[in-house]
Amino acid sequence: MRVGPIVGLSLLIGAVGSTGAVGAEAKKAKQAAPEPPSLLSEFRFGFSAQDPWGPEKGSANAAAELLLAKPFTAADLFTSYFIPRPHVGGSLNFDTKTSYAYAGLTWSLDITPRVFIEGSLGGAVHSGPTGDFAPPGRQALGCSPLFREAGSIGVRLSDKWSMTATVEHLSNGGTCGENRGLTNVGARLGYSF
Repeated sequence: MRVGPIVGLSLLIGAVGSTGAVGAEAKKAKQAAPEPPSLLSEFRFGFSAQDPWGPEKGSANAAAELLLAKPFTAADLFTSYFIPRPHVGGSLNFDTKTSYAYAGLTWSLDITPRVFIEGSLGGAVHSGPTGDFAPPGRQALGCSPLFREAGSIGVRLSDKWSMTATVEHLSNGGTCGENRGLTNVGARLGYSF
């Protein structure tokens, strides 16, 4: 069958027009698709008093922590509280006393839309004295690595910024000698991604 020039031209314009429409629809769908979630959740930076009730008192630390996103999400709010965020961080002492790096898991619970509490568990490696004895002004920590536990209360200052007050404790849990461990108290400013 032979197609006349006008009919052929009409078919060609129709095909190009429908391809353009399909391209426009694909472009709209691509723009409407949500971006994949970020691996990073929050970065915190602050300061702490080094072991205010122990032998290393009188010195301070710079502290930083990176919280990763939850590995999966729950369908309801209550269940989501049981899903922790992995974290890594460190504390650098200004007076050449014990510094450390740590990693673990953090659980957060909203008390109000602005106020929240957190608990963290994990492990830490440190630069402090090991064994049962330490020089004056230092805390004997038994061994490295140590267990690390932390508790925080926080306030959301905006959608992106928060402030937390934190108490953290490092100890060997009786696995490598008897000691009281190391306890630091401080505050951190957080930025959520």
